[in-house]
Order: sequence, then structure tokens, then C-alpha cells
Amino acid sequence: MDHGTLYIILACLFGFIMTWGVGANDLANVMSTTMGSKSLTMRQVFIIAIIFEFAGAYIGGEQVSDTLRDGILNPAMLAPTPEIFVYGMLAVLLAGSTWMAIASILGLPVSITHTIIGAIVGFGVIQLGLNGVQWQPVMMIALSWIISPLLAGLLAFIMLMSIQRMIFMKPNPTFYAKRYAPLYLFLIGIAFAMASVVRGLAHRDIHLSRMLWLDITLSIGLLTMFIGMLCIRRLAISDKPSRHVQFANAEKIFSTLMIFTACAMIFAHGSNDIAIAVGPMAAIIGVVQSGGEVEFSNTIHPAITFLGCAGVVIGFIMYGRNVIATVGNRITGLTPSRAFAATLSAAFTVVLATGTGIPVSATQTLVGGILGVGLARGIGALNMTVVRNIFMSWMITIPAGALFAMAYFNILKWLVIKL
Repeated sequence: MDHGTLYIILACLFGFIMTWGVGANDLANVMSTTMGSKSLTMRQVFIIAIIFEFAGAYIGGEQVSDTLRDGILNPAMLAPTPEIFVYGMLAVLLAGSTWMAIASILGLPVSITHTIIGAIVGFGVIQLGLNGVQWQPVMMIALSWIISPLLAGLLAFIMLMSIQRMIFMKPNPTFYAKRYAPLYLFLIGIAFAMASVVRGLAHRDIHLSRMLWLDITLSIGLLTMFIGMLCIRRLAISDKPSRHVQFANAEKIFSTLMIFTACAMIFAHGSNDIAIAVGPMAAIIGVVQSGGEVEFSNTIHPAITFLGCAGVVIGFIMYGRNVIATVGNRITGLTPSRAFAATLSAAFTVVLATGTGIPVSATQTLVGGILGVGLARGIGALNMTVVRNIFMSWMITIPAGALFAMAYFNILKWLVIKL
């Protein structure tokens, strides 16, 4: 294939820029509750992000993005023109980079999944026409805009209300926080196992019996509970009967729970979003290496995964503060207990949606969880201006991705003609 080396270099460059934006926006959103509640220091957050983003991508990660493989476009329709397919995927990467950068500068949390789907739709429409795009998956994504935030918000509302009644309204909140901490840790382990580890085994064609699947899930839940309780026992907890001290002790325990929840969420982000982000890059490299055969590969090379993870982590470290400030501080005030309710609810929403086949965004579920926590304290606890801006950014993500992809595709074609 002519100019194959150039295409690979451009794919890696554009892919790295886009994953940088994913880190500055998507991963920053995942970490926003942890940072907003001050459960971890910045240094601790960076260490956890590096370890669990890479671990999620390599251990629990998808081998290929289903969105690219069998969702929006049919690669066979582009088989006669592999160069056009390459230009289209380069345009998708540039469109994703542009929209993620704009959203990060504005501090708006948007979904990389929706951005790439929008970009692929734009490329498909401009090259194949309206009939060249399979619209049913796109409509399912639009449906998830409503379902996932509502479900996460409802779960977060219920969870925070239960935390307040079972712990903070009791005469001795410290005692009750210690009593229920094992249950919460067990739930974190269950969510972690279902969303990441067990799913990762399935992606590697390791199919488990129902009993073995249950054993692994329960074992991870119990292991998480055991490690978490060891950490809680090492906390410096005051025995003063003052209500203020008792509340502070309980929140300190929830800070420890947030560490485990954050690890699970980052692992899930690495296992779900990295493949989506680097999918177009892997597709370009696959076309070049096959000599022009247009097909979405069933595997993503470890080097591509590494490049994607590196871009995400670097983007988060360099520019994640804007989205962290919006989601973690400006929607509603967060304490460790509130952040825990929002984050764990988002994790279980992802698990439930995955089981039913509904595509969801970690960004939207987490924001929905924070909204539910705010509503549990009364609608006055929410900054409705920020909420409105976030919803508007969600609504325009797919159209924005599509328009940017159309523009970049035409520019790339024009440059090739001129050169």
C-alpha cells in the first residue's frame, strides 16, 4: 500500500493526541469524585491512575472495539478503496482530538465513546451516504443519554439516603461506619469483578461456568473486603464523643472506601475506553500491514495499547484539572461519603447496562450519580447552570464529532489531491 509508513506515523501521532484528550477529560471525570471529596492527594491519584489504567487495558481490556467492528459501519463497503478508509479513520482521530480538547478547555465532561461514534457516523455519511450508516446502534447510544444518568442518579440517591440513615443519623456514626464498611467493600469488589476481571476473561475466550463465575466474583469481593478492613484498622480514629469528631471519623472511613472505588473505576476505564480510543488507530495500522485489506482487526497490538494508555495518563496529569473542578466541585459539594455513593452507583450502572447490552458512558453515569447525591440533599444543593452546560455538551457531542470528521476528511482528501 502506497505511503503505508506515513499513514502509520500519522495514525500514531493523531491517536496519541486524542488519547491525551481522553485523559484530560474522560479519566479526569472518573477521578473527579475522589479529588472533589479530597479523599486522596494529587500524588496518590497520579500513582493509582498509572497503575490501574494500564492494568485495566492489559488485563481486563477488550481486544477490539465492538463499536468499530460490527456497530456503525460495514468495512466491506469500503473494501475497494482502502485509502479512503484510512483517510476516514485519520479524520475520526482528528475529530476526536479536537472535540475532547475543546471540552477539556471548557471543563465539560464528554464521552469518548460518543465522540468517536459521532465521528464515524460523519465519515460514513459523507462517503457512503445516509444508507451506509447503521442507525440502530446510534439510536441505542442516544437512548443511553437518558437511561444511564437516570439509573445512576436513582441508585446514588437511594445509597446516600441509606448511608445517612444507617450511619450519620445514629448516635455513634463512627461505630456504624465501621459496622457497614465490610458490606460496602464487598460491593466494591463485586462491581470490580463483574465490570472488569470476569469480562476481561470472556474477551480472551476464557468462558467460565456459572458456578466458577460466581466463585471468582465472590472471592474478589471477599478479598477486597479483607484488604479494606486492614486499611481501616490502621486509621487514626478519635474516641471523643463529640458529634463533629464522630462525623469526621466516619468520613475518614469513607475516604478509605473511596480509594478502592477509585481503583475499580480506573481499572474499568482502562478495560473499556482504551480499546475504543485506539480502535481507529489499530484499524489504520491493520489496513497498511495487510496490504490494503479493509477489516477491523480482532486484536489490538500491545504497543498500540501502551501508546493509548500513555496518552491518557499524560493528558490526565497535564490538563485534567478543568474537568475535575467542574464535576468534583461545581455540580454540588462532595464529601467522601457523598462521593462514595455517587461513584459506586455509577459502577453498578455500568455493570447493569453491560449485562443488558445497552452502551453507556462512564462520564454520564458518574455525573448522574453526582446529581442523585445532590438531589438527596435538596435541589438547592445543585448548581443548575453547570448541570445545564453539561447536558448541552452531551447533546452536541455526536453531531460535533460528525461535523469535525466530515471537515477533516475533506481536508485530507484535498491535501492528497494537491500532493
